[in-house]
Amino acid sequence: MLFSHVLSSKLVAACLMSWCALFFDGVCVSALSSAEPAPATDLIVYVGTYTRGTESEGIYRCKLNMTTGELQQLGVTREIDNPSFLEIHASGRFLFCVNEVGDFQGASSGAISAFAISPEDGSLRFLNRTSSGGAAPCHLVIDRGGRNVLVANYTGGSVASLPIGPDGQLGTITTLVQHQGTSVDPRRQKGPHAHSINLDSANQFAVVADLGLDKLLVYRFDAKKGTLTANATLGIAITPRSGPRHFAFHPNGRFGYVINEMALTVTALAYNPQRGVFSTLQTIATVPDGVDRKGLSTAEIRVHPTGKFLYGSNRGHDSIAVYRIEPESGRLALIEIEPTQGKTPRNFFIDPTGTFLLAENQSSCTIVVFRIDQATGALSATGHVAQIPAPVCIRMLALAR
Repeated sequence: MLFSHVLSSKLVAACLMSWCALFFDGVCVSALSSAEPAPATDLIVYVGTYTRGTESEGIYRCKLNMTTGELQQLGVTREIDNPSFLEIHASGRFLFCVNEVGDFQGASSGAISAFAISPEDGSLRFLNRTSSGGAAPCHLVIDRGGRNVLVANYTGGSVASLPIGPDGQLGTITTLVQHQGTSVDPRRQKGPHAHSINLDSANQFAVVADLGLDKLLVYRFDAKKGTLTANATLGIAITPRSGPRHFAFHPNGRFGYVINEMALTVTALAYNPQRGVFSTLQTIATVPDGVDRKGLSTAEIRVHPTGKFLYGSNRGHDSIAVYRIEPESGRLALIEIEPTQGKTPRNFFIDPTGTFLLAENQSSCTIVVFRIDQATGALSATGHVAQIPAPVCIRMLALAR
């Protein structure tokens, strides 16, 4: 039987040990430094991909050997249009993906698809599909109670909330918030581009990175009603021409980190969880000094389950930047910049025990498995590489022994 680990630092070890099915969407709420080691349980790995213009057939399902790091392909769920970004429900029973398109049912919109997860082998069964409310949805999150899906529409420049039924099917949009404005780059920032949406550990505030506005926008979230409303302090401005893309909270809930696609930087922020307010601590580069930055961009950012390290990917430079997080201040210090052994690491993922980092090289169609040094945070290649067409996003389930 499969149980959801779903991406949280606090629960990662506990989830694998006691098989809790609690949802955390990558936002850590407590460090694992005092937790007992988790058992080496194999994980089911789901890989979202781009299907348009590629050889990909849909969402790929693999098994990660937690002892060796070997990634074995098990199957694929076909006939899904651009299932780029994925999330798993708290119960472990459902998986949701964006359909990153701009032409859903004759409208200028993308879609979200819902699937039931087989408790026997993790295979997916289609449930339903509905509009995301804007074109090119590129990121989604499930709230902590498992009642709603929140989605960011990149080309549409909007965010939306949709209810999840008891059977896992998606309802119609509850809230749609259209962003307005521009920033300084005439090519990339002529309008809003909502690139990611995350929830804090209290499930009260949603944080949206808008690349087109150079802002992190903050909304109050009502899980019962599925509504998003503007916070009293509507976010924080990032340095112009930065292009904030993806965001991650620290396990302690006091810090947040945004990776800036255009500037090739990470901005560290202090967070007030009572008010949903950020203040800037530091901005640090993701590539070495002197590197020609033309044609380069960043993509994913993740905090290690222990809260000790931060990782960010560089496309074009084809690397992962590794930082140490100062525990008291939240500031960053560069440890290393490790090549991903492939081209265009659009995303990467850290397993719930913090043992392995899986780098998804979109252009070279590979997922390269790295082992994480638990003392230093440094990466070393395991030698295990999986061939997956146009990989974009990874999510995992724990497989009971």
